[in-house]
Amino acid sequence: MTRTIKRIGKLSSRYAFALNPFRDARFSHCPKCKGVMNMRKFALFIHVDGWGSLSLGKTSRYCPRCELMIVHQDDLEEQLCIFFDQYSPEMVGNDYFVLGTVCLKAWKEGLHGTKLNLEQIAEHVSDFKKYVELKVDRGGWHYEKLSG
Repeated sequence: MTRTIKRIGKLSSRYAFALNPFRDARFSHCPKCKGVMNMRKFALFIHVDGWGSLSLGKTSRYCPRCELMIVHQDDLEEQLCIFFDQYSPEMVGNDYFVLGTVCLKAWKEGLHGTKLNLEQIAEHVSDFKKYVELKVDRGGWHYEKLSG
C-alpha cells in the first residue's frame, strides 16, 4: 500500500531517507549501489507529537550517487531526548516523524536568534523524494521503497 504524503516544504524534494533502527549497523557503504557513504551535516525538519515541528542539526551517512541519507535512530532519539530534557521533559519519548530537511543557511540563522513561524520556515524546507526501509536477508543489506 502506498501512502500519499502532503508536501510541507516549498523547496523541491530532495534525498531518499532511511531511518536505521539497527544499532549494530552503521553503513559505511550504500546498501543500494555499494559505494562508500560520506558523513554530511543536515538540518532535519521533524514533527513531534504533542510539540509540533522543530529543526535539528544531525550529521548522517549520505550516498551522493543515490542521494540516500541514512539517519541512525538511536543517535537521533538521543539528540531529541537531550533537547526535550532542557525544554519540555514531558515530551521525551513521544512519537516523531522526519519530514524533510531545512536549508542549512536558514537553520543556522535560527540558531542565532532569528525566529521563524511554520509558514516562514516552510519556505526553506525540502521534503524527501522517498522514504525507504532498511532490511537484511541472507544476501546482505538492501532497502525497500516505502513511498515517494
